[in-house]
Amino acid sequence: MIDLVPFIFIVATLAVVSVLSDKVRIPYPILLVLVGLVIGFIPGLPLVELDPEVVFLLFLPPLLFRAGWNTSWPAFRAAIRPISRLSIGLVFLTTCAVAVAAHYFIPGMRWPVAFVLGAIVSPPDAVSATSIMKGTGLDRRVITILEGESLVNDASALIAYKYAIAAVMSSTFVLWKAGVQFLVVAAGGILVGTVVGYGFAYIMKRVRSNAMLEGTLSLLVPFISYPVAEAVGVSGVLAVVSTGLVTSWLSQEMFSHQGRTLVTSVWDMIEFLLNGAVFVLIGFQLSTIVHDTVEYSFADLIGYGFIVSAVVILVRLLFIVPTVYFTDMLSTGEYRERESGFDWKVAIVLSWTGMRGVVSLATAMAIPLVMENGKHFPYRKLILFVSFVVILVTLIGQGLSLPYLIRRLGLRGSGREEAEEETRLRLLLTNSSLDFIHDHFSESKMNPDVADQVRKLYELRSNWIKDKKYGVQQDAPGTADLLRQVVDAQLIVTQFKRDLLLRLHREGSFSESAIKKMERELDLDEARLRSHV
Repeated sequence: MIDLVPFIFIVATLAVVSVLSDKVRIPYPILLVLVGLVIGFIPGLPLVELDPEVVFLLFLPPLLFRAGWNTSWPAFRAAIRPISRLSIGLVFLTTCAVAVAAHYFIPGMRWPVAFVLGAIVSPPDAVSATSIMKGTGLDRRVITILEGESLVNDASALIAYKYAIAAVMSSTFVLWKAGVQFLVVAAGGILVGTVVGYGFAYIMKRVRSNAMLEGTLSLLVPFISYPVAEAVGVSGVLAVVSTGLVTSWLSQEMFSHQGRTLVTSVWDMIEFLLNGAVFVLIGFQLSTIVHDTVEYSFADLIGYGFIVSAVVILVRLLFIVPTVYFTDMLSTGEYRERESGFDWKVAIVLSWTGMRGVVSLATAMAIPLVMENGKHFPYRKLILFVSFVVILVTLIGQGLSLPYLIRRLGLRGSGREEAEEETRLRLLLTNSSLDFIHDHFSESKMNPDVADQVRKLYELRSNWIKDKKYGVQQDAPGTADLLRQVVDAQLIVTQFKRDLLLRLHREGSFSESAIKKMERELDLDEARLRSHV
C-alpha cells in the first residue's frame, strides 16, 4: 500500500508556509528551505528522503516545461547569444574551476572525482532563479537571460556530469569524443522536443472543443518529451524546454477559451505544489546528509563547502562583470543597435543570481554507490555534503540578499513599463475593433441599431483607456467616467446575482449542475469586468 503520510505532510507544510510568507519579508522558496531544515531535525516526524529518480522523472519535466511555456520565444531567440554563453560557456568554466579547487584543497581527491563535483554544482537552478526573481522589477532583458540560462544550463551540466562519472568508473576519458557527443546530445534533444511540441500542437488544434482533453494532454506532454529523448540517448532537459517554447509560441492557436482557462488554472496549482515540494525536500535532506558523513570532521566539511561556494560565486562574478567593458558579450539581437550593453549595476545583479537547487542535489544523490570494480565510489558522501553546502550558501545567502542588492543599486522597477505596454495593447485592440465595426458592420445586413450599440460600447472603452493612459478625457468628455460607472454597475448586479444564486442553492430550487454552470459564468463575467477597473 502506498504511504501517503509524507505527501500529506509536505502539502500541509506548503499551506502553512504560504500563510507565513505573507507576513515575513523572506522569499517564499527560501522560507520553504529554512522550514525544511528545521523540520528535518525534529525527532518523530516522518522522514522524507529525496529520490533522484523521482526528481528527474516526476519533478524536472513539468517544471521545465512550465518554465519554457512561460518564456517568450521571440525574447528567448533575441537573447540566444548571452543565454548560450552563460548556459554552456559559464557552466563548463565553473566545472573546471571547481575541479581545480577540489583537487588541490580536498586531500587525495583525484581529477575525475573533482570534475564530478564541479559538474554537480555548476548549473544555477531554473526553479530557484525564476521563483526568487519574481517581483524584483528588473529589466525584462535581464529576466529573459536569467530564465533562459537556467532552462538550458541543466543540460550542459548533466552531460558534463555523465562524462565525469564515466571517467571515474572506467578511468578513461577522451575529450574530443565528449565534445562531439555533447553536440549530438544537445542537438538531438532540441530536435525531439521540437517534434513533440509541433505534434502536440497538431493534436490540440483538433480537440479544441473538449476542454478536459486539452487539459489532460497538456499534463502529459512533458512526460512524453523527456523520457522519449532520454530513451534515444539525447538530452531530456533540452527536449522538455524545446517543447515548452514551441507550445508557448503556438498556444494562441492550440487552445479554446475554455481549455486555456482550465489549463492555466491546473498548471498554476501544479507549479505551486511541485516548486514548494522541491524546496521543502531540499531542506529535509540535511539531517540525512550530516548523519552519513560522520567520518569527516564538521569543521573540514564546512570548510570544503565554503571553498567550493566561493569558487562558484567568484567565477560567475569574473565571467559576467567584464561584460560591462565588452558590451557585445551579453547584448541581445533585439536591442543591439540601440543599447550599448548592460551597465555595471546590472552586471553585478546578474553575477549574484547563481542560486543552486534541486538539480544539483539530485545529481549528487544519483552518484553510483559502487564502481565497476566493486569498490565504493570515492568521496561520494563528501561530494553530497559539499553540494548541499553550496546550495544553502547560494540559495539562502544570495537569495536573501538579492532583493536588497537590487534596491541598493536602484534597479528595482515599479512595473510601470509592463502596465504601459498592456495599456497600449488594450488601446490598439479596442481602436482596431472600432475600425472593424465601421468597415464590416456597415457593409453587412446587420440591424443598424445593433451595430450602433456595439460601436458605442467600444467607443466608451477606447475613451476610458485614453483617459487612463494620458490622464485626460479625450474625444467625448465624460465617456471614460461613464464606462467606469457602467462597469461598477455591472459588478453590483453581478454580486446581486451571486447572492440570489446562493439563496437558490440553499433552498434547493434548482439542480446542483445548473447552479454550478451559472456560477462559472458569473466568475468569467466578473473576471472580465474587473480587468477594466
